[in-house]
Amino acid sequence: MSTRDARGSVTTAGQRDQASPGLWGNRNYRIFLGIQTLSALGDSFSYVAIPLLVLHSTGSVVQMGLVTALTGVASILTGLFAGVVVDRVDRRRLLMVADWARCLLFALIPLVWLFTTPMWLLYAVVPAAGVFMMLFRVAYVTVVPAIVEPDQITKANGHLFGTYAAASAGGPALVGFVASALGPAAAIGIDSATFAFSAIGILFVTIRPTRQASARSVGDRAGVRDEFLVGVRFLWAHPVLRPLTVLLSLLTFLTYGLTDLIIFLVREDLGHPDSTVGFVLSAGTLGTCLASFAVAPVHQRLGFGASWIGAFTLCGTAVLCLGLSHNVLVVGLLAAVILFGTSIAGTCSMSLRQEVTPGHLLGRVTAAFWTTHSALGPLGAAAVTAAAAGVGVTATCLGIGVSVVCIALTAILTGIGQSRPDRPAVQDA
Repeated sequence: MSTRDARGSVTTAGQRDQASPGLWGNRNYRIFLGIQTLSALGDSFSYVAIPLLVLHSTGSVVQMGLVTALTGVASILTGLFAGVVVDRVDRRRLLMVADWARCLLFALIPLVWLFTTPMWLLYAVVPAAGVFMMLFRVAYVTVVPAIVEPDQITKANGHLFGTYAAASAGGPALVGFVASALGPAAAIGIDSATFAFSAIGILFVTIRPTRQASARSVGDRAGVRDEFLVGVRFLWAHPVLRPLTVLLSLLTFLTYGLTDLIIFLVREDLGHPDSTVGFVLSAGTLGTCLASFAVAPVHQRLGFGASWIGAFTLCGTAVLCLGLSHNVLVVGLLAAVILFGTSIAGTCSMSLRQEVTPGHLLGRVTAAFWTTHSALGPLGAAAVTAAAAGVGVTATCLGIGVSVVCIALTAILTGIGQSRPDRPAVQDA
């Protein structure tokens, strides 16, 4: 049986077996996996420490949502040009620049917090870090298919999500103790250090070249807006990516502020300390770890459509139950279920884009996808936290949960529900 890979060449199954050393035999993949695991451990510190730092400084869930929203806005605006940058420049060098920039930006917070506690610094630094986070995320997605073989993409993404979860599982618990002993700013400093190690590690990863020369020649004739629209047009022309982008826009609006909601629920409504917040979010990341083992067999058995729809239906049900729970152990379990569902859906979605998009377009398509479906996220974070402050966490979670389930089931009527991802059609542009 022969297949056409993402670079357009035809290979037989026997040729693939001879050419591919397997994921664990791939030195570049092992190094990339290792440095991303370390970086994930640091990310889990900021993931908890930044909302805690805002809550410690202001006592306001609304301001927590505002910082989250500003970060989202910065990411969305960056997405307008991130794909163009990724498709034009050396992707390995871009990953390193993004890591060093975030290292320096996050290092500012603990240094300044030694002398004073200006909230304006968070409003400046965190969104600025969001710019480089978006550049890194787009480049990261394009690098995976350039490190592994086409038939290994879903498994590689599952490993990356899984090690990310494993590293993140201990992170929130650790940050709870660090925040209690030294303050949340110190935890952010640890994240800064991990970005430096990640940047150094990328030096040792070799990435297969793509047709970036084509992207440059297009860039000479077209502006950034036109190149961004190349990615948008690809999404809109694809029968699965089009409804996926639309429905994810709605889902992102509803779920973007869930972490702030869980932190507020545990700390303020249930009256537990920072260390308990860390344990709850650590329990949540175990859902991502479980998803990393389940995603490949689930995707293979059910196909993309059923996997994606089922995952978000499960997620919405868990959010609904979150609103009815007043026990911190149950909250931790439901957080794990939520992340299990979103991780299954996210891994399947990322793998599909990597499989159906030509390599030289992957940066622009990824940026267009994330920018478009994330556009409502900042508004959602502000709306969710404002709703929690106004009507309470219970009513807010009930509304979000019911809405997520309805949107997920709507996908049955679209190309998502009719998709057969085991036969992705690569579209040339």
